[in-house]
Amino acid sequence: MRKAVCASIIVALAACAPVQPEADKAPPAGDDDPIATISKIAEGEIPESFDWEKTFPSWFAAVPPFRVAGPEMGGVYYVGTAGLGMYFIPTPDGHIVLDGGMPGQGKYVADAIRTLGFDPADIKILLNSHAHLDHSGGLAELKQLSGAQMVASEGDRSALEDGFYLGSEEDSALNAPPVEVDRIIADGEQVGLGGITLTARITPGHTRGCTSWMMDLPHEGKSLQVLFFCSATVAANRLVGPPQYAGIVADYRRTFALTRDWQPDILLANHPEFFGLQAKRAAQTAGDSNAFVDQDAFPRLMAGLEKAFERALAKQKGAEK
Repeated sequence: MRKAVCASIIVALAACAPVQPEADKAPPAGDDDPIATISKIAEGEIPESFDWEKTFPSWFAAVPPFRVAGPEMGGVYYVGTAGLGMYFIPTPDGHIVLDGGMPGQGKYVADAIRTLGFDPADIKILLNSHAHLDHSGGLAELKQLSGAQMVASEGDRSALEDGFYLGSEEDSALNAPPVEVDRIIADGEQVGLGGITLTARITPGHTRGCTSWMMDLPHEGKSLQVLFFCSATVAANRLVGPPQYAGIVADYRRTFALTRDWQPDILLANHPEFFGLQAKRAAQTAGDSNAFVDQDAFPRLMAGLEKAFERALAKQKGAEK
């Protein structure tokens, strides 16, 4: 693999990797931590080849699927890996899947759905948080399996349908299997199926069409608001000279302003590090049925991400001079 391509891979992966909720706190050390791994690669010699699974083992490590919250039918289930969040919502009229993981992981998601006792052929709607290969890579496979309707934002449509990484189109190593978008969703529009309604909130910056999804979920006699957050990390995303895409800085700031007052009862995301999946799942397994309920999680996360964004922007501007 060419050195330039490898450098772009590092940039892309860094842009996808989560940061600690407290921006000034260093991420934990360990070869399975994305930030630490990327830092080691970037500081050393760029590798001649790139092995996704070897470099990011958690993205490929199987996790038994489980119900996060809500009733058996109409609840939210985790069908992702240890490092990539994918979600399943069954309804009497068919099922909804959010995100497809890495290329080739459509089968993984389908197998997880079968393990839960449902038929992946009954998936009717596919949703995507954003068009990066570690979240869109399995969508084409799932669509082929089920014939489901693919719903996505206009901002990410071209990247999904052509399979490229916006702003790094020349780097084929970042490509994902193309998936046709059947319905374009705008900010505030809703997707409904079998009594379940999800509302799209466009939260751009991480990608041009980064889409967060909200839903109300009955849980133990209460109605809880669930947020499937897209992302607002910067890491090595280009903010200047030239930016990853035109208007990226304004988009990040728009997202921080939009989400400032959001306080969902349950925060979920496409990388488990965003919401502390491991600890919450352990608490749930130990008997805490409200383990994933945490109204402080999202404000805490966003406060750290906004500080990290401003620091990254200042650093990149300084490097330009």
